[in-house]
Amino acid sequence: MTSRFKAVIFDLDGVITDTAHYHYLAWKRLADSVDAPFDEAFNEQLKGVDRMGSLDLILARAPRTYTPEEKRALADAKNTHYQELIATMTPDDLLPGALRALEEVRAAGLHIGLASVSRNAFTVLDRLGIRDRFDDVVDAATIVNGKPDPEIFLTAAAHLGVDPGDCLGVEDAAAGVASIKDAGMFAVGVGSPDVLHRADRVIPSMEAFRLQDY
Repeated sequence: MTSRFKAVIFDLDGVITDTAHYHYLAWKRLADSVDAPFDEAFNEQLKGVDRMGSLDLILARAPRTYTPEEKRALADAKNTHYQELIATMTPDDLLPGALRALEEVRAAGLHIGLASVSRNAFTVLDRLGIRDRFDDVVDAATIVNGKPDPEIFLTAAAHLGVDPGDCLGVEDAAAGVASIKDAGMFAVGVGSPDVLHRADRVIPSMEAFRLQDY
């Protein structure tokens, strides 16, 4: 199968696997510890936002302010709890259709990249047993600006040696779709068209991903 693209760059959370519940549990524990109201509806606002950005959103609802040192300690505590949770992940935690999508892109001869604001992306890929499926992985440690800034997708394209206009990006969050579009790439959104309105195409799940459709 031929494709007009030269590379496909995937987000991790919500596309390849779903660590959202683990993030929710870890953020909920932190929010409770600082007396900040936190529920699943508010948690949706954290989708696609990096760790410190998410922490700032939570602490804005807390009864007092926090010093930079306190914020770092809170972020570290959240991450420690999150790492304990994801240590239980296995290849069974791949989202339906994700592995087939990776195999389809590889069979078409395209480069495969990962663009994740998670600082635990490599750990998750290892737990899922798919780290070797990616030609390049860009995570939060590689970039300065998180999504919706286009830096992470532009960096992934540069590492793959592909022009952004020849890349297809796959995301489940509005911030991620904005990052893809502002990088000059074709965006496939996974989820609701009402939320991912900037995407060029929206599919309900990775089971519906077909490279030939784009």
